[in-house]
Amino acid sequence: MATGMDFATLRQLVGSVVVPELTGYTHRQLGDACVSLGLPEPPGEGTKRVRVSQSFAALPDAELPMVAEQILAQALADASTRNAIQDMLWAEGSLEMPKRTRREIARDLDLADLVHNFDRFMTILGRLWVLDDDPFSWLGESTNSLRDRIEHHVFHNRGGWTTEDLFEQLGVFEATDARFTRFLEGLVSADTVLDEPAQRHIVDTVNPHLHAVGAELRETGVDGGYPVFRVISLRAARNRRPKNLIFATLAKPDIRFVNAIDNDIEIVENADKVLVYDRPIRTDGIRWRDLQAWWMDSEQLTDEVEGKKSLYQRLIRSLPSNSPPQRNLYDLYHEIHGTAVPDLPALLPEVWLHWDPVSAKVRGPKALLRFRMDFLLLLPHGERIVIEVDGAHHFTSPEGRPDGTKYADNMRGDRDLKLNGYEVFRFGATELLDRERARSLLEQFFKDLFRQFNVTPHKD
Repeated sequence: MATGMDFATLRQLVGSVVVPELTGYTHRQLGDACVSLGLPEPPGEGTKRVRVSQSFAALPDAELPMVAEQILAQALADASTRNAIQDMLWAEGSLEMPKRTRREIARDLDLADLVHNFDRFMTILGRLWVLDDDPFSWLGESTNSLRDRIEHHVFHNRGGWTTEDLFEQLGVFEATDARFTRFLEGLVSADTVLDEPAQRHIVDTVNPHLHAVGAELRETGVDGGYPVFRVISLRAARNRRPKNLIFATLAKPDIRFVNAIDNDIEIVENADKVLVYDRPIRTDGIRWRDLQAWWMDSEQLTDEVEGKKSLYQRLIRSLPSNSPPQRNLYDLYHEIHGTAVPDLPALLPEVWLHWDPVSAKVRGPKALLRFRMDFLLLLPHGERIVIEVDGAHHFTSPEGRPDGTKYADNMRGDRDLKLNGYEVFRFGATELLDRERARSLLEQFFKDLFRQFNVTPHKD
């Protein structure tokens, strides 16, 4: 796995897309176009190329990944550049997939089981691989691209290639771990195979090889009536149930174990400054109605309207007063989902992840990173979703200069979370600063998130 991001290379890749793309706009359109990609407002003077170049040069390294994500989302890069950007963004926290495992999977998979529809199969390949690679295609109609060779050997001349041959031609055995896992997920998706028994047959063929390296294609949801499979780590903590949920923090609590054998804790000081959810967490996670029922019992409330209002106000109080974007995210989560909120996962703010009675200064290099999470969602099937809102302090020094060490610490913290069974999603504070713009962004995000993890409102 990657231990850091090569910002110089990422800047070169992003710049090779951003500069020519944005110079196609008029001077009048240029400001909005830059901002839509996450770039600073360009200067008012100079040619379009000069204005774009100066805007891009002013972009801090820490914000490069966010711009890169926008390039991918808007499909602005050619396939080769797209892949290079993806590989850099996907490297953190990916599961190791040895070449031997990949080749054994290829040898066991029957190509006929993978290929049911030409267009669908080529679409999934085109999302992850460079198919139009004939350097002489500009001279006329190409017949020597990888796309053409696949069409000939896989579709027109069935049996001409084995699965191992196809993987070899695509570059599967040399690809990054993250690209390979996404490729496996794509091969068993309903976008590629419109037959559930066929999906499960492929999964059953692949999983014995993945199990040997501590991974598995696991059913995590449903899309259009078909199962969704994702590659997960069997070494992750996803199957463990949370024991202590300390959240809505107003001050660092003073914690001690009153029964270390049973993992029973006591908040000695600042007990009124944190909330501790002390009920068993069910297999479908914690929904708002679960949280509200616990709150009303804790506060000895009987009126549901009062209980909902007082809980909401208590959670809002825990949000940092200097972070309007976090407040926008929390408010909009509830506004967007409206009456469905009670049966959706509770958005838990300011959740304690680590607690260490010794200060980081004293602990030194062995100090734990990221004591608290901005937001946590506990979903069905043990899925844990962390949402972070990154302000400038996440990647700049107190003087406002880009700070690579801070960024690296954040990335290391993300890797640790992912390896312990959490999914981490980050928003830039600027994305959520404007409430109306944030609304449309969050509507789509939560829609996609809940579809991915098969979250639907349901009542007891």
